[in-house]
Amino acid sequence: MLEGLGLDIIEVERIAEKINKESGFREMVFSKTEIAYCESKTNKFEHYAARFAAKEAFFKALGTGWLKGTHFNEIEITNSESGKPSLVLLDETKKTLSPLGISKILVSLSHLKPIASAVVIIEK
Repeated sequence: MLEGLGLDIIEVERIAEKINKESGFREMVFSKTEIAYCESKTNKFEHYAARFAAKEAFFKALGTGWLKGTHFNEIEITNSESGKPSLVLLDETKKTLSPLGISKILVSLSHLKPIASAVVIIEK
């Protein structure tokens, strides 16, 4: 059953500035897997921004906003070999959100040079 829908859009430059200026921002927001993926891309900040938008869209889909016991770098966006993105909950964030009974999380990412967006659907 559909439980929530979230949408977020962000300026790529805003994420690029945060990563370039604030020590630790990248590691606080993105998992090691996400960092490795984005750093391997020519337009890496577009990929970082799309993943940031997905994390924001996820919390909007939950309908709760950010919750104590959840961490941005434990909400991981991975890609299948074909490029299809998926959203995976890790570690403490997974434990914190398990009582909510989430059965499926769908995610779609989009990015252009100036902006990135994401849509997240949560099913129970």
